[in-house]
Amino acid sequence: MDDRQRLKEILLDKSYKKGTFTLTSGKTSDFYIDGKQTTLSAEGAYLCGKLLLELIHTEKQPIEAVGGMTLGADPLVTAVSLVSFLEGAPIPAFIVRKEAKGHGTGNFIEGLKNMPEGCRVALVEDVVTTGGTLLKVIDRVEAQGFKVGLVVTVVERQEGGADTLRKKGYILKSIFTREELLS
Repeated sequence: MDDRQRLKEILLDKSYKKGTFTLTSGKTSDFYIDGKQTTLSAEGAYLCGKLLLELIHTEKQPIEAVGGMTLGADPLVTAVSLVSFLEGAPIPAFIVRKEAKGHGTGNFIEGLKNMPEGCRVALVEDVVTTGGTLLKVIDRVEAQGFKVGLVVTVVERQEGGADTLRKKGYILKSIFTREELLS
């Protein structure tokens, strides 16, 4: 079985739920994907890291760091960074805080010392619905002088997120669309 098929099985077993749910976007949905149930499992984290890194490697211009909004992206950025190290081409990880740190440096971004100044980064997310969270992350990352070269997700719910990002000039790549995951 290939890695993508195995990840699909894990997502459907651990993360996919039917019912009535209110999403971060405020929308109501008849299903929910609790990505952390997969990304916090050892095999799920490894497969997400490997497959997201493969999407990052499809870029013509190099990606020099990978990050995302805490908490959902935390296991993903770690997984991608670890897999990149194991494959001999390490990419550092960074985490974007929801609120600026209230003490010390006051940073929105953790991991800055590992990132080349002004570098090109990939942002990761477990599930994308409207793209609203990613737009906040993009603003914070670009305000620090970095260039967002790519946005990647495990599951793209096909509810407007890719279009929202495209209208702002960003490409969203996914391991699975909702259609692919549920087929």
